[in-house]
Amino acid sequence: MNPVWYAARTGLRRGWTELKQTFTSGQDVFGYVLWTVLLIVPLFLVGDDPLEGAGISAGAFMLPSMLGMTLAFTGMMTTAQLLATEREDGTLLRAKAVPHGMVGHLVGKVVMVSGTAVVSMALPFAVGVFMVDGVAQRGGGALLTLVWVVPLGLLATLPAGAVIGSLVTSPRTVGLLMLPVMGLVVVSGIYFPLTELPDWLQLVAQVFPVYWLGLGLRAALLPAEAVAAEIGESWRYLETAGVLGAWAVAGLLLAPPVLRRMARRESGAAMAERHRKAMQRVG
Repeated sequence: MNPVWYAARTGLRRGWTELKQTFTSGQDVFGYVLWTVLLIVPLFLVGDDPLEGAGISAGAFMLPSMLGMTLAFTGMMTTAQLLATEREDGTLLRAKAVPHGMVGHLVGKVVMVSGTAVVSMALPFAVGVFMVDGVAQRGGGALLTLVWVVPLGLLATLPAGAVIGSLVTSPRTVGLLMLPVMGLVVVSGIYFPLTELPDWLQLVAQVFPVYWLGLGLRAALLPAEAVAAEIGESWRYLETAGVLGAWAVAGLLLAPPVLRRMARRESGAAMAERHRKAMQRVG
């Protein structure tokens, strides 16, 4: 068997094992529950308040939007956090020492993060669908939209997260990056329609995948009349596929050379230097 394919298959098994382990770890289970609560609280607060002109409640608008935000946030920031952490603790250096070990390691992370993203979406959806009316009532049409929006969303965000994780100097830097990401979430039409923002902020939001993932999931899960709340009163399927596809292509082109550069620079001396600096900060 081709050694690269063997490494990839090993990575698939490893990723699946790591994903299953998250359900046996108290800390990870608490993270799933906490994230679900954080998403459900806004739905509880807005209740059935009507969204003007859309024929749905504000809660119904917010639920699929927040699921899209979860997919983007998990795909991008979790990938970045894992790579930065495993570079600092030497996990990537050990993977590099094994033939094609980086291939297997990265495949495993893709499987694990993708599974984490899906679970992080499924739990609040399972709770939220009983709290708001008018969500997930489109049957097969919704399923067809989800089939391409969710995988394309992962392709658009996972490589971007890998690039961020390869470029930052420490996991703490990734934590600081969450602040501008949360600012982007606020202006991406997650908690209210994007049409309520100034035109220039609408343009900024439409550059990034967060808005398009929210739009794609609203198109899948909301009734047809809810389109009145969207820009141009259209679900803009082609634009959604185009922007997410552009992010996916850019990430897949940029991530491999950046990851190779990171792997080449990994060494025992580099890891020891990072530990020395970390101890100086603690001291």
